Amino acid sequence: MSFVNILNKYDGFDANAYCASVTPRQVERAVSKNRLDEYDYLALLSPIAQSYLEEMAAKSQELTKKHFGNVIFLFTPLYISNICDNLCPYCTFAHQNKITRLHLGLDEIRHEAENISNTGLRHILMLTGESRKGVSPQYLQESVRILKKFFSAIAIEIYPLEENEYAILVDAGVDGLTIYQETYNRLLYESLHKGGPKEDFAFRLLAPERACRAGVRSVTVGPLLGLENPIKEVFLAGLHARYLQTSFPSAEVSASFPRLRPQVGIFEPKVIVDDKQFVQFMTAFKIFMPHAGFTVSTRESSSFRDSILPLGVTKMSAGVSTSVGTYSDKASEPQFEISDSRTVLEMCASLKKRGFAPIMHDWNFALTRENTV
Repeated sequence: MSFVNILNKYDGFDANAYCASVTPRQVERAVSKNRLDEYDYLALLSPIAQSYLEEMAAKSQELTKKHFGNVIFLFTPLYISNICDNLCPYCTFAHQNKITRLHLGLDEIRHEAENISNTGLRHILMLTGESRKGVSPQYLQESVRILKKFFSAIAIEIYPLEENEYAILVDAGVDGLTIYQETYNRLLYESLHKGGPKEDFAFRLLAPERACRAGVRSVTVGPLLGLENPIKEVFLAGLHARYLQTSFPSAEVSASFPRLRPQVGIFEPKVIVDDKQFVQFMTAFKIFMPHAGFTVSTRESSSFRDSILPLGVTKMSAGVSTSVGTYSDKASEPQFEISDSRTVLEMCASLKKRGFAPIMHDWNFALTRENTV
């Protein structure tokens, strides 16, 4: 049994048609329940549920405070290579785009890591383009070993790996995986990814399962909003997160719903998800998955991120750059434009002003390994 089997059940499911039939009573019942089934979750994603956004926000806030307290975990991304074999039309790093290609050497990675660690952050998200030849598993392993000297929590956002390859990275110091399916619509996925490691829909879909079996402590999944019908995408992402939480109870499961941002190329979103709908999706997910985390990146503006802080956010990025070689003389083009450029110090000050405690260090991989071997 894998999530592929569950996803297959919804191949012909018309989420919009179902949501159009949702009644106010169904929404009210879903908001009041302690444990929701998938149809309760859909009711909260339906257009009519926007009339209950205040109630949803209050419930999401209550559940988040109960399970996570008034804390926000801070991290920052570190791009170490933008070499990519994929032909995704919506990404700057895609192989067909004529951009500056940079691939950091190990000494350069150490330099970047040292500069980031000087901000006080101890959570890092290591990112690369998707190219097994250009970004080998051995290179990833060596990079993680360097980062382990500076950070207590290391997550990766890279191309999907085999289970044994995830195990090697876990042994080197990785404890988290972020991987976006982009779209859960198999046919659309295949039309958008005609070349490169991303071609294989199922292999990418099952990456979080392989990582969890290999010992990864936390996984973050989600769709890229703007590619397809957002209601069905967020619905299936919620089912994906619940499946992972049920199948791997020792893993910390989170979701994130990034919205398309300007990038190199002419690709335009199929659907625009506005702020109100984003809040609806986030609060619906939190009510459906109260024990799951929720990450909001700097794709969102500083004012919007501040406004939704109490409604279900558990993790945020700070001091962000989406370029390779940020601390070098020559940086690459950013993967996408960010909207919140606040430094780590500015983010911490803003969180404290709003009654939240910024958490820079909550997990020590090395100590945990010592206690379990």
